[in-house]
Parts: sequence; C-alpha cells; structure tokens
Amino acid sequence: MRNKQNTSRDLFPGALEIMILESLRRQPAHGYALVQHIQQRSNSLLQVEEGSLYPALQRLLKAKLVRAEWTVSPSTNRRVRVYEITGMGSRHLEREISSFDRMLEGIQMVLGPARSAQNS
Repeated sequence: MRNKQNTSRDLFPGALEIMILESLRRQPAHGYALVQHIQQRSNSLLQVEEGSLYPALQRLLKAKLVRAEWTVSPSTNRRVRVYEITGMGSRHLEREISSFDRMLEGIQMVLGPARSAQNS
C-alpha cells in the first residue's frame, strides 16, 4: 500500500537530481533551502529527506554538474554549503528534461485512451 511518506522514494531514477538542478538553475541554494523549494513547488506532494538529498548533491558534485562553496548564512549566522549549477549541469538538465518529456508523452499515450474511456 502506498502512502504519502513513500512518495519521494518512488520517484524514477534521476528525478531528484533533475529537481535539484532545476532549483539551482533558478538560484544557488544550500541543502535546507533546496528541500523547502522542492516541497513548496510540489505543493507538499514531495518530501525530500536529507538521507536522499545529500547523496544526490554529492553525485552531482562528482559529475561536475554543480559546484559548492562554504559560506555563512546571514539569517542564522551558521556555516552552510551553497550549491550552484555549472554550465555542464545546465546542459545536462536540458537533455534530461527533454528525455523526461518524451517518456511522459509515451506514458500518457499508453494511459490516455483507457483513462478517458473509464471516465466517460
């Protein structure tokens, strides 16, 4: 049985990385801000846990799709690591969004006719 807590774990492979890159394309951010942004943009349908976020950020750093710099947060006066998308990350994001759009189109084609017949 599925529940709201399992939603973030049920994302397709790479979905979290795409959402992180898209969030960083809008503006550089630290981890907590990324979690808040994804939750807010998804109307709280997606809950990203630190146990998923930071490994994804490390994968993106290793692939040179993002860069990070330690700084002090003006609001909390604590050290935070701020992530920023790289040029390579922007190009990768565009390819991934295009691929996702094609996949979604195919899924909608498979589900579409059956779903419209059921709703009639």
